[in-house]
Amino acid sequence: MFILTVIKLLLIALNIFPSRFTNRRIMFLIYMTNLVTHVMMDEPRFAQPIPNVTVAVGRDANLPCVVEHLGGYKVAWIHIDRQMILTIHRHVISRIPRYSITYTDNTWLLHVNQAHQDDRGYYMCQVNTNPMISQVGYLQVVVPPNILDIESTPSSVAVRENQNINMTCRADGFPAPKIIWRREDGEEIAVEKKKKVLVYDGDVLPLSKVSRNEMGAYLCIATNGVPPSVSKRIILDVEFSPMIWVPNQLVGAPSGTDVTIDCHTEAHPKAIIYWVYNSVMVLPSKKYKTDYTENSYRAHMKLTIRNLQYGDFGNYRCISKNSLGETEGSIRVYEIPLPSTPSKQVTHTTVESRENNIIPPSRNDTTKSLQTDVGYAMKNDLYPGSASSSSSGGSSSAASSSSSTSMQTSALPGGVAGNSLSSVGSKGSLAIGKSTFYTERPPNEYASSVAGLLLHRALLFGSGIYLTLL
Repeated sequence: MFILTVIKLLLIALNIFPSRFTNRRIMFLIYMTNLVTHVMMDEPRFAQPIPNVTVAVGRDANLPCVVEHLGGYKVAWIHIDRQMILTIHRHVISRIPRYSITYTDNTWLLHVNQAHQDDRGYYMCQVNTNPMISQVGYLQVVVPPNILDIESTPSSVAVRENQNINMTCRADGFPAPKIIWRREDGEEIAVEKKKKVLVYDGDVLPLSKVSRNEMGAYLCIATNGVPPSVSKRIILDVEFSPMIWVPNQLVGAPSGTDVTIDCHTEAHPKAIIYWVYNSVMVLPSKKYKTDYTENSYRAHMKLTIRNLQYGDFGNYRCISKNSLGETEGSIRVYEIPLPSTPSKQVTHTTVESRENNIIPPSRNDTTKSLQTDVGYAMKNDLYPGSASSSSSGGSSSAASSSSSTSMQTSALPGGVAGNSLSSVGSKGSLAIGKSTFYTERPPNEYASSVAGLLLHRALLFGSGIYLTLL
């Protein structure tokens, strides 16, 4: 009777004030009338809508249904997507043990423990009135990304240099994951001939004409907004035959010192690297020290030769060998003299010369005398007909020189060290009976002959006499 009275009043109001009511106001009046009717009659009603709930897979979810003035009616939960009745009042109907129901303060709470992807969908809270009343909420079950190794490129892949390769990375999850690629070392990725990017989007990373510079670790990263993001590390090996670069192919050092020679090599797969001298592999010993430094496909090999001797000079070979080929570099070690110091002329004056007030000859006079003697010696040896005219002058020149001078000579690498003399340089001096080193270019054959004659002539004056060459 109460409802009929309310409807009559509404109709009368519409007839009396038709111009003041819009459709929206009419619907509002109907809703308010229905609400008042339920309150006055104490019929069940929903106090608030069911919220949409999002939960990660494996976590627990709760869906509330708040019903006021339930009275003797009952509440049921239904999974619409499965068309499955889960609970009726306080009893669980479903055989899935992960579902349960609790009731507190007009709230019927549906529990979904350890949610699965199958639990995703619409859930209905229903009251068995006549007619039935119900409301619906949505349970979203999200899944973090997971990379599918079976459908992706293996963790290590090899390709020959200048060939093409496609690296694949597949992942699942909900929502569908997004795949990005980047290099572990932070370098750019060459996806096209003239295009390089730091990050590449897509399941497949295409690489064309791969070079050794593109060798390294690549990261495939899958994200979908659900933590945690996941990644896969794929190592790209670019294979090529060995290459060698020799910084210095000629290395000079004095006898008795240590010298270090080195080679740079690039190869992949990893190469066997070693040194060879006189067709024999050089092994670490007191004489030789080897050092190898590797960085990715690059290697730096050093060889230190201790206490150089005559037999240590020559060609050394650095060799690099792998399954794709072999190459070598050559380094020639030659002899140079120790750094020389300016020679000093020391004049020795006998006691008799002091007593007799004899003035020793000056350096210029001594040099001129020796040059004259050398000239006569050269003329006498090269032109036998003039021997008689040069002998007396040579003797007097040698006798007038009472000073001794230490000397050094020099020539190109390859000269003989020791007590023998192969050539005399254009500068410096020679100390008879001492070792000789060579630093400058040797003179021509004529000059070598002259040097030999000088030495021969000097020996005639005894071991205490020295030559000075300007």
